[in-house]
Amino acid sequence: MHMMVSRPEQWVKPMAVAGANQYTFHLEATENPGALIKDIRENGMKVGLAIKPGTTVEYLAPWANQIDMALVMTVEPGFGGQKFMEDMMPKVHWLRTQFPSLDIEVDGGVGPDTIHKCAEAGANMIVSGSAIMRSDDPRSVINLLRNVCSEAAQKRSLDR
Repeated sequence: MHMMVSRPEQWVKPMAVAGANQYTFHLEATENPGALIKDIRENGMKVGLAIKPGTTVEYLAPWANQIDMALVMTVEPGFGGQKFMEDMMPKVHWLRTQFPSLDIEVDGGVGPDTIHKCAEAGANMIVSGSAIMRSDDPRSVINLLRNVCSEAAQKRSLDR
């Protein structure tokens, strides 16, 4: 679950009861990330931590060893079809360099034209809505996104 809500604390238990296995919240939406991370874990879910484009990646860094996934938003949250913000890729690259085993997700404007930049920067989890849903061949778009990420991850492991 990617919770784009203002008080993410109130939704942990309901999402766990509903069967969610991962709860991703926005760092900007809580005053006590540590307590929220603990609550999510105690409710049997993995923890994802998202940052909006205007938030520095260093703000996320203190929590990186306590989470399962970092989500770098590549558009302003709120609605689909926005233009990919390539200037978010240094955040992805920095996270991959500092925390090599962390899952790193990108969300917003990701499709066949932008996936290579995401994968090369270090993203290994991709959210793609409009590029898939507006395609004449959604399956081929999904396969392309998956293959580009897999190849980049393989190359990173070989380069180590």
